[in-house]
Amino acid sequence: MNKLTTFVCIGLFALLTSATVFAQESSNKTGWTCPEGFAGQQLNVFNWSTYIAENTVSDFETLCGVTVVYDVYDSDDSLLARLRQGNPGYDIVVPSDFAVPTMIEEGLFEQLDLKNIPNFSNLSPDLRSAPYDPDSEYTVPYLWGTFGIGYNAAHVGEAVTSWEQFFNYDGPVAWIDDSRIMIAIGLVMVGYDPNSTDEEEIAAAGQYLIEHSSNVVAIAEDDGQEMLVRGEVDMAIEYNGDIFQLALDCECEDYAYTVPVEGTGFSSGYVGIPTGSQNHALAEVFIDYLLDPQVSADIANYTAYPTPNQTAIDEGLIDEALLSNPGVYPSEEARENIFFVLPNIEMEELYLSIWDEVKISLGS
Repeated sequence: MNKLTTFVCIGLFALLTSATVFAQESSNKTGWTCPEGFAGQQLNVFNWSTYIAENTVSDFETLCGVTVVYDVYDSDDSLLARLRQGNPGYDIVVPSDFAVPTMIEEGLFEQLDLKNIPNFSNLSPDLRSAPYDPDSEYTVPYLWGTFGIGYNAAHVGEAVTSWEQFFNYDGPVAWIDDSRIMIAIGLVMVGYDPNSTDEEEIAAAGQYLIEHSSNVVAIAEDDGQEMLVRGEVDMAIEYNGDIFQLALDCECEDYAYTVPVEGTGFSSGYVGIPTGSQNHALAEVFIDYLLDPQVSADIANYTAYPTPNQTAIDEGLIDEALLSNPGVYPSEEARENIFFVLPNIEMEELYLSIWDEVKISLGS
């Protein structure tokens, strides 16, 4: 695998303050027009809690004359569990890339009609579809990013640039409770394909994690950033947007994020319509709205996650402080060396089994 040499270790508070101001100044300037015939209707959205701009929903309600009921979940497992029980009426869901193939396989998506989503053309060609939904039959990209190392620069005392530093750090760290992410990292560290299907290679990745776990004090449920805030850990494996949002919330320059030189993976969110939607037509309208350049830019600038909306970038709607930050928007060269963590239903049981062995060794 080629090495990814781009990393970031900067004062994030100033960057994100600029981005938030930029997003606030840009809001309510969309030229998107709602199709007629939806006034008085209701849309039910199920999304992550910190994965949308403050004005996104309210602007849509005003533009279409509709009501949006917005519920949140904290993990893909929670989303899957809810939908497997039977959709209570959600019209929009935003699963991570790991959950998309499972949802397709289990029939949890309704098919999209891209003719009703003309803003789909705004998406960057290389980010337009998921490898497991190549024709965007069920999902369209929403936001993307990377997972890497978030850390308290004041505690660590040096720039962190590699997974090796993380695993050998003499201080408390947190892993993320995600078998595919953690074993992919382990595979990279032992020199194998992060999407290996070889049982011996996957076992070797698990063994690497076990042998380099002495500094682990927690396996976090995607809340490693909160452990950083509480001072429980000095480093955490986290998503870039979570760390950048943390820097804004704390109004400080303590926190940094790095894309490790050994390489790391994409983290992507996709928008789809779950089976059993009560308002499929309005859901497609909402997806088209989300892909409007200004709406996409507002969401990206507010959340500090990269947008797949190339038109928003080309029109200068993304805050330059974010766009020029390689920890948020890796260069095209760097993007070629960031891998997708590809779900593999046939290998899922093995990955989970190895990950369980790792956690048991840690007493988790």
